[in-house]
Amino acid sequence: MISNWLSAVLARHNIHYGWAMVAVTFLTALISAGTVGAPGVFIVPLQKEFGWSTAEISSALSIRFILFGLMAPFAAALMNHYGLRNVTLLALLIVVSGLVASLAMTQVWQLILLWGVVIGIGTGMTALVLGATIAARWFVARRGLVVGILTASVATGQLAFLPLLASLTEAYGWRPALALVCVMLGVAAFAVLMVMRDRPSDVGLRPFGDAGTEPLPAPPPNTMPIMAAALGTLRDASKSGVFWILFATFFICGASTNGLVQVHLIPMCLDFGIPQVQAASLLAAMGIFDFVGTIASGWLSDRYDNRWLLFWYYGLRGLSLLFLPFSDFSLYGLSLFAMFYGLDWIATVPPTVRLTTQRFGPERANLVFGWIFAGHQLGAGVAAFGAGVSRTVLQTYLPAFFVAGALCVVAAVIVLAISRTPKPVAAT
Repeated sequence: MISNWLSAVLARHNIHYGWAMVAVTFLTALISAGTVGAPGVFIVPLQKEFGWSTAEISSALSIRFILFGLMAPFAAALMNHYGLRNVTLLALLIVVSGLVASLAMTQVWQLILLWGVVIGIGTGMTALVLGATIAARWFVARRGLVVGILTASVATGQLAFLPLLASLTEAYGWRPALALVCVMLGVAAFAVLMVMRDRPSDVGLRPFGDAGTEPLPAPPPNTMPIMAAALGTLRDASKSGVFWILFATFFICGASTNGLVQVHLIPMCLDFGIPQVQAASLLAAMGIFDFVGTIASGWLSDRYDNRWLLFWYYGLRGLSLLFLPFSDFSLYGLSLFAMFYGLDWIATVPPTVRLTTQRFGPERANLVFGWIFAGHQLGAGVAAFGAGVSRTVLQTYLPAFFVAGALCVVAAVIVLAISRTPKPVAAT
C-alpha cells in the first residue's frame, strides 16, 4: 500500500503522517475551490456566446453557492459514516461529471442544472468540513494552524487559478479552460486515492501531539442515519444563541466574499475598462495575501480571544468594501484594496471553528460547523444573485458593495455578544 510505504518514509524523517494528510487535503481543496471560483471568469464569455443575462448566469451560481453550503452538515455526517477518502473521491467524481457535461450545454436550464445543482452538490460534499475533520482527527497539537492552512487553500484556490483560466479563455475560449479544470481534478482524485486515510490508527499512529501510551480505543460504530445525524445536530445547536450569532456572521462573511467579490469583481472591473486578465490577476493577488492572512489567523486564534479577532476581521473587511467604490479603480487604489481585503478574505474561519469547538465540543464540531458554513453559503448565494440583479436593473454593481460593507460592520458588532465563558449546550 502506498500509504504504508509513505508512512514508513515519513517516520524515518521524523515526520508524522498527519502532515501528508494536510498536504493531500490542501491539494484537493485548492483544486476543488478553483472549480468554485472559475465561473467568475466565464460570465462575460457565456453572455457573448449564448446571450444570457448577468442575472440568469448569477442565478445558477447562486444555486451552486447555496447547495455548496447546505451540503456541508450532511457531508460531515457522510464522512463520519463512510470515511474521508470514499466521500472525497465521490465528490470529485460528481464535480468532474458536471463539468464534462457542461462542455456541450446550450440552454440556460442546463447551466442551472450542471453548474448550479450538480457542481453545488459535488463541491459541497467536501467544503470546509473536510479540513475541520482532518484537524480534529489527526491533530491534538497545532489544530489552529492546520485549520488555517487548509482554510487558506480553499480561498486561495478560488482565486489563484483565475489568471491562467482568464488567459486560456481569451486565447481559446471557455471550454479549453474548463477542460483544464477537469484534468486538475483528476490529479487531485489520484492523490486522494493513494494517500488519504480516515484515521491515524489506519497507519498505526496516534494523532500528532498525542504522547499517550495507552492503546487508542476503536472509533465508535456510526449507525445513525445521515439525515438524523445532521438534522439532530441542527436541532440541538439551534437552542444556543451562540449558534445563531455564528450563523448570522458567517452569512455576512459569505455575502461579502464568495458571492460578491469572487463572482462579480471581474465583470465590475470590465465596466470600468479594466481588462479581464488584469482583473483576474487582482483576484489572484488577493489569494496570495489571503494565504498569509488566514494562516496567521490560525496562529492568532490559538493565542487570543476569538471574539475580538472576529470583531477586527469583519470591521476591517467592511471598511475595505466601502472604500472600493471610491478607489477610482486606479492601479494604486485596486492594489491597496487587494492587499487589505486579501489579508482578511477568509481569516474569519479559524476563530469561527475554534468558537464552535469550544461551545459544542469536539465530537460534534464538524456537524455544527457544517450548519454554520451553510449560513456562509446562503449569504454567498444571496449576494451572487443580488449583485447580478443590481447590475441588470441599475446598470451598476456599486450598491451591492455598499450593502456588503455595511453588513460587515454589523457582524463586527454582534459577534461581541458571544459570552467570554462557554456555557454548556444540550446534546443527544
